[in-house]
Amino acid sequence: MQESLHSHEYSDIGTRRFGRVNWIGLYTLGRRETMRFLAVWQQTVFAPLMTAALFVLVFALALGKGRGEIMGLPYLAFLGPGILMMTVIQNAFANTSSSMISAKMQGNIVDTLMPPLSAAEILTGYLTGSLIRALLVASVIAIGMALTIGQGIAHPLWALTFVVLAALLMGGLGLLSGIIAQKFDQMAVITNFIVTPLSFLSGTFYSVQALPQPFRTLAHWNPIFYLIDGARYGIAGVSDAPVWRGFAVCLATVAVVLFIAWRWLKTGYRMKP
Repeated sequence: MQESLHSHEYSDIGTRRFGRVNWIGLYTLGRRETMRFLAVWQQTVFAPLMTAALFVLVFALALGKGRGEIMGLPYLAFLGPGILMMTVIQNAFANTSSSMISAKMQGNIVDTLMPPLSAAEILTGYLTGSLIRALLVASVIAIGMALTIGQGIAHPLWALTFVVLAALLMGGLGLLSGIIAQKFDQMAVITNFIVTPLSFLSGTFYSVQALPQPFRTLAHWNPIFYLIDGARYGIAGVSDAPVWRGFAVCLATVAVVLFIAWRWLKTGYRMKP
């Protein structure tokens, strides 16, 4: 009888644990991921602003007014949203990828895996840091563009939507990259040869309509193109592709990436330090 009671008690604990969200653990992990980048805000928030400002300055000095208009916009007004989204993409990716690979290399990944957190809660905690960092960086750059080149926001809801989608997509990809990589050199390869080229070659500095075939068609198969194009529609009011198509493509890609990330966290794939 006593054994039966103990068995029922343990079963009840398991049911309560997996049937509810561990809000304290989720908050703690999300707070850790947020404070991790806020502790070095000079590198994670101020540095992206300076990089974006340098891009705008270099293109302004190099091209001046000789570049003309693109899609009915002055070149700097066309360039601004691309720079903003490129910075968001790189920072959202860096937040989760650096956190995961650092934890694996230093051997403290067990501190994340041992607490009573489900795979979905771990995924949400990591993405919280990426989302907050992306929103903070986007806000800082948007304010800077408004003050320097007078760049307003044509469709605020669309702009916010694509920034959030970019944070979730790149945060998920950063997590996958951190799980796959076993050392910092492998992470650098992913960043330098995959993430950076895709963000630079996705319509950040030009309209993809100017590309010759087959590169124009290939660009429309790149989800990052739709992130940048959607942000440009939200901020400047113009886009190369229909905004609803871009939203659907990005949403579907986010769902696939986050499902894979959840599955890998659930099975413990390549999680040994």
